Amino acid sequence: MATDNQYSMQNPLTQYPQPEFPDQPQSAPGTVHKLHPAADHGETSYKGFGRLAGRKALITGADSGIGRAAAIAYAREGADIVLNYLPEEESDAREVVQLIEAEGRKAICLPGDLKDERFCQSLVSQAVERLGGLDILVNVAGKQQAVEAIADITTEQFDATFKSNVYALFWLCKAALPHLPAGATIINTASIQSYSPSQNLLDYASTKAAIVAFTKALAKQVIAQGVRVNAVAPGPIWTPLQPSGGQPRDKIPTFGSQTPMGRPGQPAECAPLYVFLATQESSYITGETFGVTGGTPLP
Repeated sequence: MATDNQYSMQNPLTQYPQPEFPDQPQSAPGTVHKLHPAADHGETSYKGFGRLAGRKALITGADSGIGRAAAIAYAREGADIVLNYLPEEESDAREVVQLIEAEGRKAICLPGDLKDERFCQSLVSQAVERLGGLDILVNVAGKQQAVEAIADITTEQFDATFKSNVYALFWLCKAALPHLPAGATIINTASIQSYSPSQNLLDYASTKAAIVAFTKALAKQVIAQGVRVNAVAPGPIWTPLQPSGGQPRDKIPTFGSQTPMGRPGQPAECAPLYVFLATQESSYITGETFGVTGGTPLP
């Protein structure tokens, strides 16, 4: 259940739902409409202040979860947006389009599979053409599938996880950089798994650790052209990724309870960081990773 005003002072422990949650298996990639309780993506809670007026953003994974929350927030801050997602996530994405257009901003849907290098290149070129430029790249889309033992991780899954989470990041950044002007930003999505990996997320945690290193190295490489690169590292966030295979089914009822706050985070609690890192307010920040972890500290 979403809070109507995330700007009023509240106890963060009780601001959003706490475990236990009902059993709720989904087929991948999942949908926001089968989450119980419903997730807050900022649909009613996020208020914009015009901090991204006139900006042009490409957001992957924009149909649900953190990507959906970032898209809503960016639109309310004044940005036009290209949304990427898988074709089977079209219905969720169309809801985001309506929310963006309600703010008077442009929403362009370019669905497709980021595991395909040619599609990643096409996605960037189409985004530049349709938006009339590009100055924010937000990499959120990712694959997470819990498997208890290395013996049961197939080469196909390992390859798909790295293609989705690392190769796509590389392809998109490489394609976007020639188009990014000074002042532009790239925001990647790491994870607490980058630093404190769960035994059943071996391949996923490895990709997220790679994203932290990628972010630091690329930031050093491109700051000379005035482009900043940072990452957000969420902890347990209440998204369709979790009940659609991202966590074992028996872990969903208590999901997030291990954090000091005793609950999972909501996508709307991540969105302000994605906004901050895209604005000029963060002009002296690059190569950093910011945790949104409910009190579990990053190293």
